[in-house]
Amino acid sequence: MRLYKKYVNETIDEKGRLQGISFNIPRDFNFGFDVLDALAQKSPHKKALLRVDEKGESRAFTFAEIKAYSNKTANYFVNNGIKKGDRVMLVMKRRHEFWFSAIALHKIGAVVIPATHQLKKKDFLYRFSSAQVSAIICTTDDNVCEEVDLALKEYDGMRFKATIKTKREGWKYFEEDIEKESDIFERPQGDKATDIDDIMLMYFTSGTTGHPKIVSHNFAYPIGHITTAVWWHNVDPDGIHLTIADTGWAKAVWGKLYGQWLAEGCIFAYDYDRFKADELLSLFAKYKITTFCAPPTMYRFFIKEDLSKYDLSSLKHATIAGEALNPEVFKQFQKATGLKLMEGYGQTECTVIVGNLLNMEPKPGSMGKPNPQYDVDLIDENGNTVENGVAGEIVIRTDKAIPVGLFTEYYGDEEITRSAWHDGVYHTGDMAWRDEDGYFWYIGRNDDIIKSSGYRIGPFEIESVLMEHPSVLECAVTGVPDPIRGMAVKATIILVKGVTPSEELKKELQEFVKSQTAPYKYPRVIEFVTELPKTISGKIRRTEIRDKS
Repeated sequence: MRLYKKYVNETIDEKGRLQGISFNIPRDFNFGFDVLDALAQKSPHKKALLRVDEKGESRAFTFAEIKAYSNKTANYFVNNGIKKGDRVMLVMKRRHEFWFSAIALHKIGAVVIPATHQLKKKDFLYRFSSAQVSAIICTTDDNVCEEVDLALKEYDGMRFKATIKTKREGWKYFEEDIEKESDIFERPQGDKATDIDDIMLMYFTSGTTGHPKIVSHNFAYPIGHITTAVWWHNVDPDGIHLTIADTGWAKAVWGKLYGQWLAEGCIFAYDYDRFKADELLSLFAKYKITTFCAPPTMYRFFIKEDLSKYDLSSLKHATIAGEALNPEVFKQFQKATGLKLMEGYGQTECTVIVGNLLNMEPKPGSMGKPNPQYDVDLIDENGNTVENGVAGEIVIRTDKAIPVGLFTEYYGDEEITRSAWHDGVYHTGDMAWRDEDGYFWYIGRNDDIIKSSGYRIGPFEIESVLMEHPSVLECAVTGVPDPIRGMAVKATIILVKGVTPSEELKKELQEFVKSQTAPYKYPRVIEFVTELPKTISGKIRRTEIRDKS
């Protein structure tokens, strides 16, 4: 029996489609011990993780090896003062040490805070302060350590810092140090043991009206990803699954950790710096990848290649998420591979909410149907369920029960938590309509989040940086359609008196943003104007700006 079956009750119809699901989760469930270590006992020599870098160098780990290294890492962390409840940031790209560290922190009961390597000093400082981060382990690539050290000049709560990949003065060296530790780590007992209501994982997610929010997940959260891996990704326990995601983003635990190991599959991690369609496509045949998930941007690049040159015969199932799917991409990929792209929709705050799950017939461009794990509805501004064909906000009803997989709160901000989750309803902020067959069709957000190449970008952060430039008087950041990225970041700017608009100034502003915050946020489109549309109360009307773009 597959391990995940221990934790679920599934109702399946005559066509093999999931109709209902409930969960059996012990109070002391801990993914590190109850999944990873259980798999190490059940299938010690089974491949759990295969990491390949751009040079083609690979390294594979069995479940027994992951257990041993996670135990070494747990002992290393404990011996350096990390304890239950501590917040630990991991900035590791797609290095195998991420899996060692995440599992180790789960075993200890510390809180994992993944982060992207593209953050700058300002980004780190905000995250350290708002989450009370006390330890960080990060790659020495891309000047990450330099940006962290700059932030630490203004933050005194960091008690431990270590590097992976190369040594750095003033930092511990993770790779060398863990080899000195024991590979035995006993399950904590008593006050040191974890409870499913304890916070296990935090992610920073961008918003439109302020700094990024902190999404908190508890120790039951991994079980919520059974539907992600088994019913959406269709992970084969004897296959290899690849989800394109950096470990700093929530999509990584969707597709590179929890559900995949619950399904007993092998995780494939491709550690690249720049996406190149031809290089990625060549990996499918070489490593016999069986299931695959990526944002639409990457599939758009795929269909521009001559797919007949690549052997994709090992691929049995393909999924897509992160942005609305262009039906043309669906058709072209199916023509080339025979596979129907199975779109899914969810958020950092939860798991798959709506999706084309296993054995469903997808409609090109549709998000699919509600995952029975959640009580999903479409409502109008008055909270009433809308009729088929009418736009409504996607919500999850929680008045009867809080579903496994849904976040606990926005840490440190009760007001924002209440604004999104109140009266027994969690509001996603995303709009869709439902057809007569029950399929959902995405419309867009009811706020201003920009989804570009799989990234979620909040305008506030970019506007804050632009306002620091001496030439900028006022600005508004919005998204504009882009044939490759889905959406691109646009900055509409009012310049200070005496400054003349020019192409040189546009480039200067773009480079300024890149230097101050994560580079993927920079505005690819800049328009200079003399005034911005505003409401009576003085708020910028981004909707009007988007409508004119």
